[in-house]
Amino acid sequence: MVHQHFTSVGALTVWENIALAARWPLRHARARAAKLLNERHVALDVDATAERLSVGLRLQLELQKAFSIEPAILLLDEPTGVLAPQEVIELFRILKGFVAAGGTAVLITHKLDEALTYADAITVLRRGVVTLDRAPGSPAATRSELLTAMLGGSLAVETTPAPVASPGAVVASAHGLDLRAGEVVGIAGVEGNGQRELLRSFDTSGYIPEDRTTEGSIQEFSLTENLALRPSLTGLGMRWDALRHRMAELIEQYRIVATGPDAEMRSLSGGNQQKMIVARAFEGAPKLIVAENPARGLDVGAAREIFARLRAAAADGAAVLFYSTDLDEVVTWADRVVVMAAGQLLTPPLGADRNAIGALMVRRRGVS
Repeated sequence: MVHQHFTSVGALTVWENIALAARWPLRHARARAAKLLNERHVALDVDATAERLSVGLRLQLELQKAFSIEPAILLLDEPTGVLAPQEVIELFRILKGFVAAGGTAVLITHKLDEALTYADAITVLRRGVVTLDRAPGSPAATRSELLTAMLGGSLAVETTPAPVASPGAVVASAHGLDLRAGEVVGIAGVEGNGQRELLRSFDTSGYIPEDRTTEGSIQEFSLTENLALRPSLTGLGMRWDALRHRMAELIEQYRIVATGPDAEMRSLSGGNQQKMIVARAFEGAPKLIVAENPARGLDVGAAREIFARLRAAAADGAAVLFYSTDLDEVVTWADRVVVMAAGQLLTPPLGADRNAIGALMVRRRGVS
C-alpha cells in the first residue's frame, strides 16, 4: 500500500525506511536496499534522510518500500496529488513496468484523465455503490460517463469559469505578488518550494489551511465551537445561541452533511469538514481569502463546489489566493497563474499550457 500521506520516518535514512517496511534484519540491510534501488534504476541516495528528500523522491521512497516486500498487488491512494506533470509520467512508467512483470496496480484517483489514459479497467464508486465498471476489453469509458457515474445526473455537467473582466484595486502585496479585488490567483508548484511560507505571509482571517484536521479545526469540538474559533466572530461575545443559530444556517447554505450544529467535527466526512472550514473562512465577507490545497483529497463534486465558492467570493469583490498541488485545478480555476520554484516566483508566458507551467514547476534555482 502506498498511502496518500507519506508514512516514512523523516529522521531515518532511505535504507533504514526500506528495511523498516520490509522487516529486514539491519545487518546487510543497507546493501539490500542499494541493490533494490539499483535494479529498479531509482536515483535515491540510500544514506539520505527522508525529511531531506523532495516530495517526488519521497513518493519514490514510498514506492520502493512497497516493492521491497515483492508484492503481487500494489494499492496507491491518490499518489499524483503532490507531483508535477513530468513526475506523473515517470510514476506511471514505473507502474507499467510493474504490471508488465506480472503485478497488479490498483490506483485510487479523482483525476479523470489519469484513469482514462492509464487504466486497463475502471470502477467508479459513489457512496459505497459501484456505478460504473469497465473491464479490460470493454468499450472505453468517456469523460462524460465517468463524471455521471461519480456525481450523478445534472451534477456531471462541467463548466469552465469565466475569467475576471478587470481586476480592481490592490488588496494585499507580499514578495512582489500583488493581489487585486475580484481576481483569483493560483500558485502552481511542487510541494516544499516555499508556497506554504508565501501564503502564510499574508495577514488574513479569511484563511483555509492545508490540513483540515490538525490546523483547520479541533476535532473534538462541535461545529458551533469550531465556528467560534473564527477571529472576526469574537465580537459576538460568545453568545452561544447566536453562534449555534448561525452554524445551522451555514449547514443549510453550504449543504454540510451533519446531524446539526452540535455535531462533533470528527463525525463529519473529509469533504464536509472542508465545507465547514470554507464556510467559516467566508464569514464576515473578508476582502482577502487565502487557501492552501482547498480541495485536497476531495471528490470531483466537492472540489468543484469549493472552487466555485472561491470564485463567487472574488465576484463579490474579494481577492483570492490559492495554492494547489493539482495543476489542473490551478489552470482551471485561477484568473492568473504564478509558479513557485525553489523559493522564487515565476510568471508563465502568456498563453502557456499546463506542460509549459509544469516545466517551470520543476525548474531549480539559477537554472533556465
